Amino acid sequence: ADVAALLALPLDGKTLEDVRAALIGKIGENMTIRRFQRFETSAKLASYLHGARIGVIVEFDGADEQVGKDVAMHIAAMKPVSLSSNEVPAELIEKERSVAQLKAEEDAAKAAAEGKPAQSPEILAKRLEGSVQKFLKEVSLLNQAFVKNDKLSVEQMLKAANTSVKGFAMYVVGEGIEKKQDDFAAEVAAQMAASQGA
Repeated sequence: ADVAALLALPLDGKTLEDVRAALIGKIGENMTIRRFQRFETSAKLASYLHGARIGVIVEFDGADEQVGKDVAMHIAAMKPVSLSSNEVPAELIEKERSVAQLKAEEDAAKAAAEGKPAQSPEILAKRLEGSVQKFLKEVSLLNQAFVKNDKLSVEQMLKAANTSVKGFAMYVVGEGIEKKQDDFAAEVAAQMAASQGA
């Protein structure tokens, strides 16, 4: 149900929390489990670990286990954000649209400075939509070029292998942790002010 319940699960005669605490004591580095995804499925699961930093699980239907592993490896390499383009989060699409809009405005200003005629609003709208569609193709698993054969999309490779992917999860060690940004100059100035005040 949650991380606390996960840590209470048994692993090799201990709880997962006991194993975690023992690892911290052994290697001297703090580590926590912040998130997980649970799969309850009648389909197959394939996993792939890229070193000790990226882990992927793929839920799929198909006869060939290797196809599931290949898709998991592809996900680790290409880092898609969704299964299909219609599942890409709206905020990512809007962010990409605003970036494309800024680029179009920069291009228009550059063209005007060079004395070239301005593009029509219809052409600009088509360019903007083309940029968004290209982005969707790059970040959705089924539309990406397959890493083992870039002549095929992942969707085409799956169709040829008579396999379908239902979902996936990818985790990267440390992903999502906000790193503290230290302003060394401000810290030194604060220490100097504190010492002068004392």
